Amino acid sequence: MKFEHLVEINDFDNPMVLVITREQLWRGLVLRAEAPMLFVPYLDEASITDRTEVSMTRSLRYGELVITDQVSLTHLQHVHYDVAAQNDIPQSSLRMTIEEPQPDALFVRFAYDDGNNAEEDAANEMYNDYRRSAYDEADVETIRLIREMAEDGRLDTLLS
Repeated sequence: MKFEHLVEINDFDNPMVLVITREQLWRGLVLRAEAPMLFVPYLDEASITDRTEVSMTRSLRYGELVITDQVSLTHLQHVHYDVAAQNDIPQSSLRMTIEEPQPDALFVRFAYDDGNNAEEDAANEMYNDYRRSAYDEADVETIRLIREMAEDGRLDTLLS
């Protein structure tokens, strides 16, 4: 299943909503990779097992299930999550790309790919509809949390 959608960050039609900068948005997206338990309530444990300036390897535990993923960072552009095939889990990826068609008009494009072909997607159509809905809700919630952190000033300082 390949699925992507845009989430608007700054709503210029609502003057009551704080305009978030690209840097604040970026810090929030990186924080989601560094501290995923802030964003995923059903995640039991998360640790970064290896890190460079542009990537990290993480171990995520959901009950008995442990998943290792690789996160690549392209500064102020996108965060890419790649889960290699492991045990019963197929290869999959998620890319969160910041788009700015005009100054401060920020969007995040969430692009998912579970590695399945069109035939497999057709066989799983009902399940994939549920997954798309769940991804959409999770992504909107991610942006809501990032907005909340920005409004509280928690995304104003450089990440360490």
